Amino acid sequence: MSELMASLAALAGFVVGALAVMVVRQNMAQRRMMTPVDDVEPGALPHGVASVLAVLPSSAVVLDKEDRVLRASSAARAFGLVRGDHLMAAELLALARQVRRDGEIRESEIEVAGHKFGQESTNFAVRVAPLGSYGQVLVLAEDQTEHRRVEAVRRDFVANVSHELKTPVGALSLLAETIQDAADDPEAVTRFAGRMQHEAARLTYLVQDLITLSRIQGAEPIPTPGPVPIDEAVHEAIDRCNTTAAAKDITLVAGGAEGLQIWGDDELLVTALRNLIDNAVAYSPEHTRVVVSARAAGAHIESVEISVSDQGIGIPESAQERIFERFFRVDAARSRATGGTGLGLAIVKHVAAAHNGAVTVWSKEGSGSTFTLRLPAFGGMAVAVPGSTTIPQEAAQ
Repeated sequence: MSELMASLAALAGFVVGALAVMVVRQNMAQRRMMTPVDDVEPGALPHGVASVLAVLPSSAVVLDKEDRVLRASSAARAFGLVRGDHLMAAELLALARQVRRDGEIRESEIEVAGHKFGQESTNFAVRVAPLGSYGQVLVLAEDQTEHRRVEAVRRDFVANVSHELKTPVGALSLLAETIQDAADDPEAVTRFAGRMQHEAARLTYLVQDLITLSRIQGAEPIPTPGPVPIDEAVHEAIDRCNTTAAAKDITLVAGGAEGLQIWGDDELLVTALRNLIDNAVAYSPEHTRVVVSARAAGAHIESVEISVSDQGIGIPESAQERIFERFFRVDAARSRATGGTGLGLAIVKHVAAAHNGAVTVWSKEGSGSTFTLRLPAFGGMAVAVPGSTTIPQEAAQ
Protein backbone atom coordinates (compact mmCIF):
# COMPACT_ATOMS: atom_id res chain seq x y z
CA MET A 1 0.00 0.00 0.00
CA SER A 2 2.82 2.32 0.89
CA GLU A 3 4.50 1.49 -2.38
CA LEU A 4 1.29 2.36 -4.26
CA MET A 5 1.03 5.68 -2.44
CA ALA A 6 4.64 6.46 -3.22
CA SER A 7 4.08 5.69 -6.90
CA LEU A 8 0.99 7.93 -7.05
CA ALA A 9 2.88 10.74 -5.35
CA ALA A 10 5.74 10.42 -7.84
CA LEU A 11 3.28 10.44 -10.75
CA ALA A 12 1.53 13.53 -9.39
CA GLY A 13 4.85 15.30 -9.00
CA PHE A 14 5.77 14.46 -12.59
CA VAL A 15 2.46 15.78 -13.92
CA VAL A 16 2.71 19.01 -11.91
CA GLY A 17 6.28 19.49 -13.09
CA ALA A 18 5.31 18.93 -16.72
CA LEU A 19 2.42 21.35 -16.43
CA ALA A 20 4.70 23.94 -14.85
CA VAL A 21 7.21 23.59 -17.71
CA MET A 22 4.40 23.94 -20.28
CA VAL A 23 3.09 27.08 -18.60
CA VAL A 24 6.56 28.62 -18.42
CA ARG A 25 7.25 27.86 -22.09
CA GLN A 26 3.84 29.29 -23.15
CA ASN A 27 4.46 32.47 -21.15
CA MET A 28 7.90 32.85 -22.68
CA ALA A 29 6.45 32.41 -26.19
CA GLN A 30 3.76 35.00 -25.52
CA ARG A 31 6.35 37.39 -24.16
CA ARG A 32 8.48 36.93 -27.27
CA MET A 33 5.45 37.62 -29.47
CA MET A 34 4.57 40.73 -27.50
CA THR A 35 8.14 42.05 -27.20
CA PRO A 36 7.98 45.78 -28.06
CA VAL A 37 10.38 47.42 -30.47
CA ASP A 38 12.17 49.03 -27.51
CA ASP A 39 13.38 45.58 -26.26
CA VAL A 40 15.30 44.82 -29.47
CA GLU A 41 19.06 44.62 -29.07
CA PRO A 42 21.13 47.55 -30.34
CA GLY A 43 22.22 47.03 -33.96
CA ALA A 44 19.41 44.57 -34.71
CA LEU A 45 16.24 45.27 -36.67
CA PRO A 46 12.89 45.09 -34.86
CA HIS A 47 10.90 41.92 -35.49
CA GLY A 48 9.23 41.93 -38.94
CA VAL A 49 10.83 45.17 -40.17
CA ALA A 50 13.15 43.40 -42.62
CA SER A 51 10.21 41.55 -44.20
CA VAL A 52 8.27 44.80 -44.62
CA LEU A 53 11.24 46.63 -46.14
CA ALA A 54 11.75 43.81 -48.65
CA VAL A 55 8.35 44.37 -50.26
CA LEU A 56 8.25 48.18 -50.20
CA PRO A 57 8.40 49.67 -53.74
CA SER A 58 9.90 52.92 -52.44
CA SER A 59 13.48 53.49 -51.28
CA ALA A 60 13.77 52.44 -47.62
CA VAL A 61 16.75 52.81 -45.29
CA VAL A 62 17.23 51.96 -41.58
CA LEU A 63 19.99 53.87 -39.76
CA ASP A 64 21.50 53.04 -36.38
CA LYS A 65 22.34 55.60 -33.71
CA GLU A 66 25.68 56.34 -35.41
CA ASP A 67 24.07 56.94 -38.82
CA ARG A 68 25.32 53.64 -40.24
CA VAL A 69 22.98 51.84 -42.63
CA LEU A 70 21.58 48.67 -41.04
CA ARG A 71 19.29 47.79 -43.95
CA ALA A 72 18.60 49.40 -47.35
CA SER A 73 16.21 48.39 -50.11
CA SER A 74 17.50 47.72 -53.61
CA ALA A 75 15.72 50.88 -54.83
CA ALA A 76 17.66 53.01 -52.33
CA ARG A 77 20.95 51.64 -53.65
CA ALA A 78 19.84 51.93 -57.29
CA PHE A 79 19.08 55.63 -56.83
CA GLY A 80 22.46 56.18 -55.16
CA LEU A 81 20.97 57.13 -51.79
CA VAL A 82 23.08 54.44 -50.10
CA ARG A 83 26.64 53.41 -50.78
CA GLY A 84 28.08 50.66 -48.62
CA ASP A 85 26.81 51.42 -45.11
CA HIS A 86 26.59 55.17 -45.64
CA LEU A 87 23.58 57.36 -46.47
CA MET A 88 24.86 59.66 -49.23
CA ALA A 89 22.19 62.40 -49.18
CA ALA A 90 23.23 65.10 -46.72
CA GLU A 91 19.67 66.41 -46.41
CA LEU A 92 18.41 62.97 -45.39
CA LEU A 93 21.16 62.63 -42.80
CA ALA A 94 20.22 65.98 -41.30
CA LEU A 95 16.54 64.97 -41.11
CA ALA A 96 17.45 61.62 -39.52
CA ARG A 97 19.47 63.33 -36.81
CA GLN A 98 16.66 65.76 -36.02
CA VAL A 99 14.18 62.86 -35.74
CA ARG A 100 16.58 60.94 -33.50
CA ARG A 101 16.90 63.96 -31.18
CA ASP A 102 13.24 64.80 -30.67
CA GLY A 103 11.39 61.68 -31.83
CA GLU A 104 9.15 63.69 -34.18
CA ILE A 105 8.19 62.25 -37.57
CA ARG A 106 9.26 64.56 -40.39
CA GLU A 107 8.26 64.87 -44.03
CA SER A 108 10.06 66.79 -46.75
CA GLU A 109 10.99 66.90 -50.43
CA ILE A 110 14.56 66.70 -51.65
CA GLU A 111 16.36 66.65 -54.99
CA VAL A 112 19.27 64.28 -55.55
CA ALA A 113 21.71 64.26 -58.46
CA GLY A 114 20.36 61.84 -61.07
CA HIS A 115 21.60 58.27 -61.24
CA LYS A 116 19.39 57.25 -64.16
CA PHE A 117 20.66 57.52 -67.72
CA GLY A 118 19.75 60.88 -69.21
CA GLN A 119 18.22 62.15 -65.96
CA GLU A 120 19.92 65.12 -64.34
CA SER A 121 18.23 64.81 -60.94
CA THR A 122 15.63 62.82 -59.03
CA ASN A 123 12.92 64.35 -56.83
CA PHE A 124 11.92 62.45 -53.70
CA ALA A 125 9.06 62.80 -51.24
CA VAL A 126 10.68 61.83 -47.93
CA ARG A 127 9.26 60.57 -44.62
CA VAL A 128 11.61 60.00 -41.65
CA ALA A 129 10.46 58.33 -38.40
CA PRO A 130 12.05 56.94 -35.20
CA LEU A 131 12.34 53.16 -34.95
CA GLY A 132 12.77 51.92 -31.37
CA SER A 133 14.68 53.35 -28.41
CA TYR A 134 18.23 52.58 -29.59
CA GLY A 135 18.44 55.55 -31.92
CA GLN A 136 17.36 53.70 -35.04
CA VAL A 137 15.67 55.78 -37.73
CA LEU A 138 13.56 54.70 -40.72
CA VAL A 139 13.89 56.72 -43.93
CA LEU A 140 11.36 56.30 -46.76
CA ALA A 141 11.91 58.10 -50.07
CA GLU A 142 9.37 57.99 -52.93
CA ASP A 143 10.51 58.92 -56.45
CA GLN A 144 8.36 61.86 -57.63
CA THR A 145 10.27 62.69 -60.81
CA GLU A 146 7.70 61.32 -63.24
CA HIS A 147 4.85 62.90 -61.28
CA ARG A 148 6.64 66.26 -61.45
CA ARG A 149 7.20 65.85 -65.18
CA VAL A 150 3.53 65.07 -65.81
CA GLU A 151 2.50 68.10 -63.73
CA ALA A 152 4.86 70.32 -65.72
CA VAL A 153 3.44 68.98 -69.00
CA ARG A 154 -0.09 69.63 -67.76
CA ARG A 155 0.74 73.21 -66.76
CA ASP A 156 2.46 73.86 -70.09
CA PHE A 157 -0.49 72.38 -71.96
CA VAL A 158 -3.00 74.60 -70.13
CA ALA A 159 -0.82 77.67 -70.69
CA ASN A 160 -0.37 76.87 -74.40
CA VAL A 161 -4.06 76.18 -74.96
CA SER A 162 -4.98 79.43 -73.24
CA HIS A 163 -2.53 81.35 -75.42
CA GLU A 164 -3.58 79.63 -78.65
CA LEU A 165 -7.27 80.24 -77.96
CA LYS A 166 -6.71 83.82 -76.85
CA THR A 167 -4.97 84.80 -80.10
CA PRO A 168 -7.83 84.10 -82.58
CA VAL A 169 -10.50 85.16 -80.09
CA GLY A 170 -8.72 88.48 -79.53
CA ALA A 171 -8.30 88.96 -83.28
CA LEU A 172 -12.00 88.30 -83.86
CA SER A 173 -12.92 90.85 -81.23
CA LEU A 174 -10.70 93.54 -82.76
CA LEU A 175 -11.89 92.79 -86.28
CA ALA A 176 -15.53 93.03 -85.15
CA GLU A 177 -14.86 96.45 -83.64
CA THR A 178 -13.09 97.54 -86.82
CA ILE A 179 -16.02 96.45 -89.00
CA GLN A 180 -18.39 98.30 -86.71
CA ASP A 181 -16.33 101.51 -87.08
CA ALA A 182 -16.08 101.02 -90.86
CA ALA A 183 -19.75 100.38 -91.45
CA ASP A 184 -19.85 103.12 -94.12
CA ASP A 185 -16.93 101.61 -96.07
CA PRO A 186 -18.14 98.44 -97.91
CA GLU A 187 -14.64 97.66 -99.18
CA ALA A 188 -13.16 97.72 -95.67
CA VAL A 189 -16.05 95.64 -94.33
CA THR A 190 -15.43 93.00 -97.00
CA ARG A 191 -11.70 92.93 -96.30
CA PHE A 192 -12.06 92.65 -92.52
CA ALA A 193 -14.87 90.11 -92.83
CA GLY A 194 -12.48 87.90 -94.81
CA ARG A 195 -9.94 88.24 -92.00
CA MET A 196 -12.62 87.25 -89.52
CA GLN A 197 -13.40 84.14 -91.53
CA HIS A 198 -9.71 83.23 -91.51
CA GLU A 199 -9.44 83.61 -87.72
CA ALA A 200 -12.69 81.72 -87.18
CA ALA A 201 -11.39 78.86 -89.33
CA ARG A 202 -8.16 78.83 -87.33
CA LEU A 203 -10.14 78.65 -84.10
CA THR A 204 -12.24 75.81 -85.49
CA TYR A 205 -9.16 73.82 -86.50
CA LEU A 206 -7.65 74.31 -83.05
CA VAL A 207 -10.79 73.10 -81.27
CA GLN A 208 -11.07 70.11 -83.61
CA ASP A 209 -7.43 69.18 -83.05
CA LEU A 210 -7.85 69.48 -79.27
CA ILE A 211 -10.89 67.20 -79.38
CA THR A 212 -9.05 64.66 -81.55
CA LEU A 213 -5.96 64.75 -79.32
CA SER A 214 -7.96 64.35 -76.11
CA ARG A 215 -9.79 61.40 -77.64
CA ILE A 216 -6.69 59.43 -78.57
CA GLN A 217 -4.02 60.40 -76.05
CA GLY A 218 -5.62 58.56 -73.13
CA ALA A 219 -4.16 55.23 -74.36
CA GLU A 220 -7.68 53.82 -74.56
CA PRO A 221 -8.31 51.03 -77.06
CA ILE A 222 -9.90 51.91 -80.39
CA PRO A 223 -13.65 51.37 -79.83
CA THR A 224 -14.55 49.69 -83.15
CA PRO A 225 -11.38 48.53 -84.92
CA GLY A 226 -11.50 46.81 -88.29
CA PRO A 227 -9.43 46.18 -91.42
CA VAL A 228 -8.30 49.46 -92.98
CA PRO A 229 -7.21 49.45 -96.67
CA ILE A 230 -4.13 51.65 -96.95
CA ASP A 231 -4.91 52.64 -100.57
CA GLU A 232 -8.27 54.14 -99.60
CA ALA A 233 -6.86 55.96 -96.57
CA VAL A 234 -4.05 57.51 -98.62
CA HIS A 235 -6.37 58.70 -101.40
CA GLU A 236 -8.89 60.08 -98.90
CA ALA A 237 -6.15 62.05 -97.11
CA ILE A 238 -4.83 63.41 -100.40
CA ASP A 239 -8.33 64.48 -101.46
CA ARG A 240 -8.73 66.45 -98.24
CA CYS A 241 -5.43 68.28 -98.86
CA ASN A 242 -5.80 68.95 -102.59
CA THR A 243 -7.23 72.44 -102.23
CA THR A 244 -4.41 73.65 -99.97
CA ALA A 245 -1.78 72.06 -102.19
CA ALA A 246 -3.30 73.50 -105.38
CA ALA A 247 -3.11 77.01 -103.91
CA LYS A 248 0.70 76.65 -103.87
CA ASP A 249 0.89 74.61 -107.08
CA ILE A 250 2.20 71.62 -105.14
CA THR A 251 1.59 68.20 -106.69
CA LEU A 252 0.45 65.39 -104.42
CA VAL A 253 1.64 61.97 -105.64
CA ALA A 254 0.53 58.54 -104.36
CA GLY A 255 2.78 55.55 -104.99
CA GLY A 256 4.06 52.30 -103.59
CA ALA A 257 2.35 48.96 -103.04
CA GLU A 258 -1.32 48.07 -103.32
CA GLY A 259 -3.57 45.83 -101.25
CA LEU A 260 -2.00 46.51 -97.86
CA GLN A 261 -4.18 46.63 -94.76
CA ILE A 262 -3.86 47.41 -91.09
CA TRP A 263 -6.22 46.67 -88.20
CA GLY A 264 -7.52 49.84 -86.64
CA ASP A 265 -9.63 52.92 -87.28
CA ASP A 266 -9.83 54.30 -90.82
CA GLU A 267 -10.79 57.84 -89.75
CA LEU A 268 -7.87 58.09 -87.32
CA LEU A 269 -5.44 56.90 -89.99
CA VAL A 270 -6.80 59.42 -92.50
CA THR A 271 -6.48 62.15 -89.86
CA ALA A 272 -2.83 61.24 -89.22
CA LEU A 273 -2.00 61.17 -92.95
CA ARG A 274 -3.86 64.44 -93.55
CA ASN A 275 -1.81 66.12 -90.82
CA LEU A 276 1.44 64.84 -92.32
CA ILE A 277 0.45 65.98 -95.83
CA ASP A 278 -0.78 69.38 -94.59
CA ASN A 279 2.50 69.80 -92.73
CA ALA A 280 4.49 68.90 -95.85
CA VAL A 281 2.52 71.36 -97.98
CA ALA A 282 2.82 74.17 -95.41
CA TYR A 283 6.62 73.92 -95.27
CA SER A 284 7.29 73.32 -98.98
CA PRO A 285 7.96 76.02 -101.59
CA GLU A 286 5.64 76.48 -104.55
CA HIS A 287 5.86 74.27 -107.65
CA THR A 288 7.22 71.26 -105.75
CA ARG A 289 5.66 67.91 -104.96
CA VAL A 290 4.74 65.79 -101.94
CA VAL A 291 4.96 62.00 -102.30
CA VAL A 292 2.85 59.59 -100.22
CA SER A 293 4.03 56.00 -100.57
CA ALA A 294 3.24 52.70 -98.87
CA ARG A 295 5.24 49.51 -98.66
CA ALA A 296 5.25 46.21 -96.81
CA ALA A 297 7.99 45.68 -94.25
CA GLY A 298 9.29 42.34 -93.02
CA ALA A 299 9.67 38.98 -94.73
CA HIS A 300 6.07 38.03 -93.91
CA ILE A 301 4.58 41.52 -94.14
CA GLU A 302 4.61 42.08 -90.39
CA SER A 303 4.06 45.82 -90.80
CA VAL A 304 3.14 48.55 -93.24
CA GLU A 305 5.19 51.70 -93.74
CA ILE A 306 3.49 54.85 -95.08
CA SER A 307 5.90 57.67 -95.90
CA VAL A 308 5.15 61.32 -96.65
CA SER A 309 8.11 63.03 -98.33
CA ASP A 310 8.45 66.69 -99.29
CA GLN A 311 10.99 69.03 -100.87
CA GLY A 312 10.60 71.67 -98.20
CA ILE A 313 12.86 73.64 -95.89
CA GLY A 314 13.74 70.67 -93.65
CA ILE A 315 13.98 70.47 -89.87
CA PRO A 316 17.10 71.30 -87.84
CA GLU A 317 18.59 68.22 -86.20
CA SER A 318 18.39 69.90 -82.79
CA ALA A 319 14.60 70.19 -83.11
CA GLN A 320 13.79 66.74 -84.50
CA GLU A 321 13.40 65.13 -81.07
CA ARG A 322 10.77 67.69 -80.03
CA ILE A 323 8.63 68.10 -83.12
CA PHE A 324 6.05 65.59 -81.87
CA GLU A 325 5.43 67.59 -78.68
CA ARG A 326 2.14 69.48 -78.41
CA PHE A 327 2.42 73.10 -79.55
CA PHE A 328 6.14 72.83 -80.29
CA ARG A 329 7.11 74.88 -83.33
CA VAL A 330 10.52 75.04 -84.99
CA ASP A 331 9.68 78.48 -86.39
CA ALA A 332 6.79 80.00 -84.45
CA ALA A 333 6.39 82.98 -86.80
CA ARG A 334 6.18 80.79 -89.89
CA SER A 335 3.84 78.32 -88.19
CA ARG A 336 1.37 81.04 -87.26
CA ALA A 337 1.57 82.45 -90.80
CA THR A 338 0.58 79.05 -92.21
CA GLY A 339 -2.33 78.79 -89.76
CA GLY A 340 -1.04 75.65 -88.03
CA THR A 341 -2.22 74.77 -84.52
CA GLY A 342 0.99 73.07 -83.38
CA LEU A 343 -0.94 69.87 -82.61
CA GLY A 344 -0.77 68.02 -85.93
CA LEU A 345 2.38 65.97 -85.29
CA ALA A 346 1.31 65.24 -81.69
CA ILE A 347 -1.90 63.78 -83.11
CA VAL A 348 0.11 61.68 -85.58
CA LYS A 349 2.24 60.29 -82.73
CA HIS A 350 -0.80 59.32 -80.66
CA VAL A 351 -2.60 57.77 -83.64
CA ALA A 352 0.46 55.63 -84.30
CA ALA A 353 0.61 54.60 -80.62
CA ALA A 354 -3.11 53.76 -80.63
CA HIS A 355 -2.41 51.31 -83.48
CA ASN A 356 0.63 49.80 -81.70
CA GLY A 357 2.88 51.51 -84.21
CA ALA A 358 5.34 54.40 -84.34
CA VAL A 359 6.21 57.47 -86.38
CA THR A 360 9.74 58.51 -87.32
CA VAL A 361 11.27 61.42 -89.20
CA TRP A 362 14.21 61.91 -91.52
CA SER A 363 15.06 65.47 -92.39
CA LYS A 364 17.86 67.66 -93.65
CA GLU A 365 17.76 71.43 -93.74
CA GLY A 366 17.30 72.66 -97.28
CA SER A 367 16.55 69.17 -98.62
CA GLY A 368 13.14 68.33 -97.19
CA SER A 369 11.68 65.80 -94.77
CA THR A 370 10.23 62.29 -94.76
CA PHE A 371 7.80 61.21 -92.06
CA THR A 372 7.13 57.47 -91.84
CA LEU A 373 4.23 55.75 -90.11
CA ARG A 374 5.05 52.13 -89.28
CA LEU A 375 1.92 50.13 -88.35
CA PRO A 376 1.24 46.40 -87.81
CA ALA A 377 -0.13 44.81 -90.99
CA PHE A 378 -3.40 42.91 -91.25
CA GLY A 379 -4.02 40.38 -94.05
CA GLY A 380 -3.60 41.28 -97.73
CA MET A 381 -0.49 41.07 -99.84
CA ALA A 382 1.63 43.82 -101.33
CA VAL A 383 1.17 44.11 -105.08
CA ALA A 384 3.28 46.37 -107.28
CA VAL A 385 1.21 49.08 -108.91
CA PRO A 386 1.86 49.36 -112.69
CA GLY A 387 3.52 52.66 -113.49
CA SER A 388 3.95 53.63 -109.87
CA THR A 389 6.81 52.78 -107.56
CA THR A 390 7.85 53.78 -104.11
CA ILE A 391 10.17 56.73 -104.53
CA PRO A 392 13.40 56.30 -102.54
CA GLN A 393 13.80 58.77 -99.71
CA GLU A 394 16.81 60.46 -101.29
CA ALA A 395 15.12 60.80 -104.67
CA ALA A 396 11.98 62.23 -103.10
CA GLN A 397 13.98 65.04 -101.63
